[in-house]
Amino acid sequence: MTLDCGASTSPRIVPALTGIPETLLWTLHSRAREAVRPGGRLRDPEAERIYASIDYDFEDRFGAANPLFALRASLIDTVLVRWLRRHPDGLIVSLGEGLETQAYRVDNGRMRWLSVDLPEVIRLREIFISPTERFAHLGCSATDPAWMHHVDARSPVFIVAQGLFMYLDPGEVKRLLLEIAARFAGADLVFDVVGRDLSEATLRGHQQTETYQLPAMPWGLNRNEVVRTLRAWNVRTTGIRFLPYRVDRRRGEIIETLLDRILPSRQSHASLVHLVF
Repeated sequence: MTLDCGASTSPRIVPALTGIPETLLWTLHSRAREAVRPGGRLRDPEAERIYASIDYDFEDRFGAANPLFALRASLIDTVLVRWLRRHPDGLIVSLGEGLETQAYRVDNGRMRWLSVDLPEVIRLREIFISPTERFAHLGCSATDPAWMHHVDARSPVFIVAQGLFMYLDPGEVKRLLLEIAARFAGADLVFDVVGRDLSEATLRGHQQTETYQLPAMPWGLNRNEVVRTLRAWNVRTTGIRFLPYRVDRRRGEIIETLLDRILPSRQSHASLVHLVF
């Protein structure tokens, strides 16, 4: 089912993206490269197919693949699969999804999925991924509450905001979280947050490579600020937890969690947060 979208087909396309929308190619690069790496943490044939169909110098533009993006996707996959065991007919809403192929990695044959992104991004997505009755596309900004009218709040809802909130102003993040909480009581949400160091670097103009400058990331919080910020905003939740968002895990999870709490330097690392409204 297509909502406010255009569709086309074409082999080896050149994507005409700039700014924040171009970051979808950065994350695709990392997921696809991890998917083909021997022993990689992510199996994603759909991402491999799309990656091979795009005429774009990923390595020159973004540099080496960032394993954090694949880890982020894998961790969210795990949470979604567990949620779908309890809610096999549930609805998952993926905000700012870009060319993410998560729906295919976690599909149980019954769930429904709504991919929300800007109209130009949805048009690109539909070159590679055709919407279906269960997997719908909506051309709409994630900050526009109009997308909420397309969500059946009577069914269990899980909202994914992967690689999105950091590109919004803090006020936009607050408004969106409060609107989601008010509309979808009982829903789950997973989102990631970059640390203040990276946020401030992008505001000064951070060069990822010689040819690519990261878009500004106005919303950055250190890990020890996340919970108190949500509480200060009066975002009503029944639970907030951090997923183990770290690539180097040579030590056990208990030790890693303890080090997260006591080492100040770790507070500036990116966070992956799962909350229930």
